[in-house]
Amino acid sequence: MRVILAEDSTLLREGLVRLLTEEGHEVVAAVGDAEALVARTAAYQPDVIVTDVRMPPTHTDEGLRAALEIRRRWPEIGVLVLSQYVEKRYAAELITGDEERVGYLLKDRVVQVGEFLDALARVAAGGAAFDPEVVRRLLARTTHGDPLAKLTSREHEVLEKMAEGHTNAGIARLLFVSLSAVEKHVNAIFDKLELTSTAGYSRRVLAILRYLGS
Repeated sequence: MRVILAEDSTLLREGLVRLLTEEGHEVVAAVGDAEALVARTAAYQPDVIVTDVRMPPTHTDEGLRAALEIRRRWPEIGVLVLSQYVEKRYAAELITGDEERVGYLLKDRVVQVGEFLDALARVAAGGAAFDPEVVRRLLARTTHGDPLAKLTSREHEVLEKMAEGHTNAGIARLLFVSLSAVEKHVNAIFDKLELTSTAGYSRRVLAILRYLGS
């Protein structure tokens, strides 16, 4: 695949370039700031971009805002955020903006190279890849009217796996239950959260995130 990298740490950026090149991918650009990321994306039209969240000049949320701009202008390009931080406002907007070609991983939780490469391949192929910790932080609620309080512990588990991007069959394998049991839990989740069922696992997850973020 054709990839653009945006990472202000030169050491990490060059390491990612070498890793992806060795895996047979083409890194068409590797930049250190968000403005260059958008410019190179416009010029090269890659299959996927990988970006950090905090980048120059303010080191706050430039990378994530650039990712949102890329999603709006070129929805066919996959976006994988690779960062140490979960910036809740823009992260939720990124995830709920579309149900395909998006991922968010935390650097210090990627313990194997294969995990990163697998997530990148899923995003480029039109799927989703979310770190469970990102999902937990986005779904976290502190108000007394928390709709998640209606869910059973098993439904919480299923919801978390859905939000990570797993299919019903994948959830069944991970939780060691039958596919029909997972389907029943999914239906119960939508009933309790007052959500209309829609086709496709990512669409369901995004509907839940949109509801909780409203």
